[in-house]
Amino acid sequence: MPGPASKRRIPVSQPGMADPHQLFDDTSSAQNQGYRAQRAPGGLGYPAASASPQAAFLADPVSNMAMAYGSSLAAQGKELVDKNIDRFIPVTKLKYYFAVDTMYVGKKLGLLVFPYLHQDWEVQYQQDTPVAPRFDVNAPDLYIPAMAFITYVLVAGLALGTQDRFSPDLLGLQASSALAWLTLEVLAILLSLYLVTVNTDLTTIDLVAFLGYKYVGMIGGVLMGLLFGKIGYYLVLGWCCVSIFVFMIRTLRLKILAEAAAEGVPVRGARNQLRMYLTMAVAAAQPLLMYWLTFHLVR
Repeated sequence: MPGPASKRRIPVSQPGMADPHQLFDDTSSAQNQGYRAQRAPGGLGYPAASASPQAAFLADPVSNMAMAYGSSLAAQGKELVDKNIDRFIPVTKLKYYFAVDTMYVGKKLGLLVFPYLHQDWEVQYQQDTPVAPRFDVNAPDLYIPAMAFITYVLVAGLALGTQDRFSPDLLGLQASSALAWLTLEVLAILLSLYLVTVNTDLTTIDLVAFLGYKYVGMIGGVLMGLLFGKIGYYLVLGWCCVSIFVFMIRTLRLKILAEAAAEGVPVRGARNQLRMYLTMAVAAAQPLLMYWLTFHLVR
């Protein structure tokens, strides 16, 4: 008689049917088949990368033509700006006025403070072109006036701070006043040269350079006033005022009185007298402005 075990039937699994005792279906084989189907032809196991939009854009001949046309327009625009920028900003001329070195700056500062022993005031030329300032101490430059103006504003702020009067508005007023007076000076001299009909090679930038040298003496006067009071201020500023007066007379007479100075003829004609008066007026205005822009900074 057969036992209980002989009556138990073992289910036979058929192809395509899941195991009745298995809780979840085994999908690993299907995933492996799908993964093998997605493998790249190179055999690295990664999906094939599609071409990027940038590469497709660059491969287009129309886009290449557009890029070439855009580059051509940019080059033409740059060339146009380079040609016309000198009409508004004389970059080439400004480079000349900043062509200085340490030796030139030292000599020029000494000339501004002690102009009495200097003999040769002629500007040197090379093929009808003045040499760079670093080769000629008599040539005007913009480096010293620019640096002197900035230093003057800083020293003015220091003086106002020591007197508990510093404020950004007051410092801005000090700087704008100095610039306004410089602008008025340049315009007045240009108008005077036009009315007197002076044929001179003195340019507007030359005038700015010569008129900006007075800031050197103003700095010295204010600093001495901070250190030694009113006495030091008046002594140093007085010396610098006389020095800048002599410097301007000896420099401008070769520019404004060029014809008479070249011929060595005494200044007797009416027109030459007007030129002489103009030279004296420009030189005399420098000490007055030096005092006007600094006397309130020292107490």
